[in-house]
Amino acid sequence: MSPQRHKAPVHPTILRRKQVEARIGLSRTAIYSKMKFDPKRPNDYDPTFPRPISIGAKAVGWIESEIEEWLAARIQKTRKARLNEERP
Repeated sequence: MSPQRHKAPVHPTILRRKQVEARIGLSRTAIYSKMKFDPKRPNDYDPTFPRPISIGAKAVGWIESEIEEWLAARIQKTRKARLNEERP
């Protein structure tokens, strides 16, 4: 019999709103605008933006890895668009 390998449980890091603001460079209003569709400002809504999780009765946080993945996707999308603009 081979010994079973146990992976250490992954403990996600939770970011609070001010940490998310600092990490992505957006204001509180912009963050919440990304999460809720407003017909008056449809371009603000981003269905790919990570949703917060409840961490208490009146507290929410975002999973750091989801914020990082969203940022990476935004960077990739921007770089791709820039390359397409530069091509004749």
